Amino acid sequence: FSDPLAMTLEERKSHLGMRKVWGDLIAADYEQQKTSPHLFPGKARKQWYQRRVREDMSRVLSKNLFDFKLTGVMDDEVKAMEAQFEEMMKSSPEAKAMADRIKELELKHDEDSNKEYIKLLRAATEPFMKSIAGNEALKYGREQTTLTSLKVPTSHDGEFDVLVEVYTPKDLENETKRAAYVYAHGGGAVSLSVEDYRPLIQCFAVDMGVVVFNVDYRLAPETKCPNNIKDFYEAIKFVSKNAESLGIDPAKIVISGESGGGYITLGAMVLLAENNETDLVKLAIPSIPMVDDYCFSDPLAMTVEERKVHMSMRKIWGDLIAADYEEQKTSPYLFPGKASEELLEKFPPTIIMEAEFDMFITEASRLANRLRRAGRLLEFFVNPGATHVSNFIPGLKGNKVWIDTLKTIAKEYIHS
Repeated sequence: FSDPLAMTLEERKSHLGMRKVWGDLIAADYEQQKTSPHLFPGKARKQWYQRRVREDMSRVLSKNLFDFKLTGVMDDEVKAMEAQFEEMMKSSPEAKAMADRIKELELKHDEDSNKEYIKLLRAATEPFMKSIAGNEALKYGREQTTLTSLKVPTSHDGEFDVLVEVYTPKDLENETKRAAYVYAHGGGAVSLSVEDYRPLIQCFAVDMGVVVFNVDYRLAPETKCPNNIKDFYEAIKFVSKNAESLGIDPAKIVISGESGGGYITLGAMVLLAENNETDLVKLAIPSIPMVDDYCFSDPLAMTVEERKVHMSMRKIWGDLIAADYEEQKTSPYLFPGKASEELLEKFPPTIIMEAEFDMFITEASRLANRLRRAGRLLEFFVNPGATHVSNFIPGLKGNKVWIDTLKTIAKEYIHS
């Protein structure tokens, strides 16, 4: 009963037939039973689960490097971290009051409520990211890279220069054919900045042996879809066009982003496919990405993590990112997971990185299935026992697995 645009071909072919079977034949009273696990067993509570190639573009060949076994059990250190956070919330009246107010505002859709919501959301996320960025374990990234910046001129939403920070490993400074890693930071596409992510991504530059171009794309709601993804798209084209002067090998340009930045990356992949510019990019790595409108479906069938955030994600997509939700809700610019089979077949070779207990695991999994069918998926990596944020916290087991995986990707798919 969900939007068929985000379905696989097989699901889409039979979705109307299945609606008929469930609604008119199996159910005694569909409206009364549609939330019941007796009709839909997948809506049982406490249940954990995951839910034709173009002639001129060959199917990518996976090396099948990542086959981590998922056990359905969160890492103990992650559980302890979440328990500590819950305790902090209980002991801090100010933090609890902010969290409660954010929940209240998720249900309001007027302009004043939206302004208050984004102000509080940014106030909540920025200190958390700064706490990660300030970890002493990340100082090697700063020490072993050189920081410069450039500006990319754009005109798709007024005349605006997009800031791009550049992190160059010091041992690569004299090379002229370096791999580029064009990156979109996280924050739901509504918060955070390149400065917040700088310490973390400087380490990526060192660990992967790449020059990182960290793109400070404009945020929603001040900048609406599709102009935020166009900021990133223009940065990709800038790096490609100016590869020689930047000391970049034009055959080794990688694009990546995590969470909201994963959405920005996927949206740029849609634009590249539409404009037949896929050859500008060697590899795309959307990580723990926001993909589609799964949050608007019935929360009873969601994982615990998905259910916890589905109302906030409805707010972010519908009130903050979209220029006009009703008009854009079928567009792959807003929801890249709704890209047609024809567009998916023109995507760059793709590695999707996920976490077993991520809040976007279902939508990322079904996009991975569609990309595999389209012949564009190189790898679908799922970090066992990890959550949305634990991948990036130095010292945690999941962070080591994540970094080791990035190193392997760099060796096997970027530099080879």
